[in-house]
Amino acid sequence: MSGILLIVGLANPGAEYENTRHNAGAWFVSALANDADIQLRHNPKFHGLHGIAKVKGHECHLLIPSTYMNLSGQAIQALANYYKIPPKAILVAHDELDLPTGTIRLKFDGGHGGHNGLRDTINHLSTKEFYRLRIGIGRPSNSNDVVDYVLSTPKKSERTEIDNALQAAEGILPFIMSGEFQKAMQFLHT
Repeated sequence: MSGILLIVGLANPGAEYENTRHNAGAWFVSALANDADIQLRHNPKFHGLHGIAKVKGHECHLLIPSTYMNLSGQAIQALANYYKIPPKAILVAHDELDLPTGTIRLKFDGGHGGHNGLRDTINHLSTKEFYRLRIGIGRPSNSNDVVDYVLSTPKKSERTEIDNALQAAEGILPFIMSGEFQKAMQFLHT
């Protein structure tokens, strides 16, 4: 069973979005780049910030699209096509409204659940068969406030919960990178 060759952190570009809940996926990839002591550099060919890192002993591409969230698939498809990375070897880290703040879940396949970054990724890859690291950001009490909620900065306590969850997600990377996804899910979900 093969492991992950590309880890993508979904985000909106620009300083005004950098610390918003919608950029939780980018926080994860930035932490991986920092741990690997590499600089993600803008690559116009891949429409994003890209680098190659050793992640738990495995060489892996890291990508943060510099397109807006609803065009994320363009960046993912460009890199995957160039390096001939199959969708089943891609892990997309993204914010998840349907999970409590600070909860992390690993999932393979499935719909987009209203997430525009996932919707565009599914459209560009022409498949739903890729891995997702779902980073719980909670949900606002009023469903009409979703856009404002995801595009706002979490409270300090919420950010701490999310950062702790991202550290926990890093703990399952040895399983993910070597293709032991069932072990990763079991470890993360118990």
